[in-house]
Amino acid sequence: MDPGASSPEKLDKENLVGIKSKGLGVCGWILLFLSFLLMVITFPISIWMCLKIIKEYERAVVFRLGRIQADKAKGPGLILILPCIDVFVKVDLRTVTCNIPPQEILTRDSVTTQVDGVVYYRIYSAVSAVANVNDVHQATFLLAQTTLRNVLGTQTLSQILAGREEIAHSIQTLLDDATELWGIQVARVEIKDVRIPVQLQRSMAAEAEATREARAKVLAAEGEMNASKALKSASMVLAESPAALQLRYLQTLATVATEKNSTIVFPLPINMLEGIGGITYDNHKKVPNRA
Repeated sequence: MDPGASSPEKLDKENLVGIKSKGLGVCGWILLFLSFLLMVITFPISIWMCLKIIKEYERAVVFRLGRIQADKAKGPGLILILPCIDVFVKVDLRTVTCNIPPQEILTRDSVTTQVDGVVYYRIYSAVSAVANVNDVHQATFLLAQTTLRNVLGTQTLSQILAGREEIAHSIQTLLDDATELWGIQVARVEIKDVRIPVQLQRSMAAEAEATREARAKVLAAEGEMNASKALKSASMVLAESPAALQLRYLQTLATVATEKNSTIVFPLPINMLEGIGGITYDNHKKVPNRA
């Protein structure tokens, strides 16, 4: 490889804006001297034309004889512009809201949907925003639209509906990397709305309803199974102690007795009547007490 040849990184560094690779030259210095002379001759009228006020949220990129004056933009405050040889461009550094209109997108599972979003970005390098791209805001807007379509086209509809935050973060990373040379910093990306066809909405609603009904039936069956196991255990415990069964029976009667509009039929065992009045039953005949 020829050592005298320039590498791509070296060429990119030389083409970066704000780096003075050459001086003004003899003609440039002559014009600079004449501009100063003109400003002195027309003083104090010229001072009102040469002094410019840059606001706190603005920066001024000054071109002197077509070249950027400094490695960074000037401002805020007062800046001096020489007549005839200096031209300046104001750049707003405030956060810009870029509203992405609804985009017709075909998802990976062949579902047509409309997705819109919003991008928040700001200019952190006024020099790069002026010298590296013609219209930085229009370029960022078109790039945001394209990136949104490309990213969502690789996702399924369920992934888009469930993973909006992850998709927005992915779009933000791609935009931030692509607009770095333009002096743009993407602060946030949000997906506002995902619109799907009405017929597909009905299908999804029917699917969700069927899923909920199936889940409810499974839960009811599990409840019945658990209740039957508990009743089986309780019956085994009560079978071991007849007195416990009688107490449970009386407790149930006491619970029912709280309702005043209920009629309670209390069954009396026959064996309890044997000791009351000497009554016994044998072949449906009444036998007097022998005592």
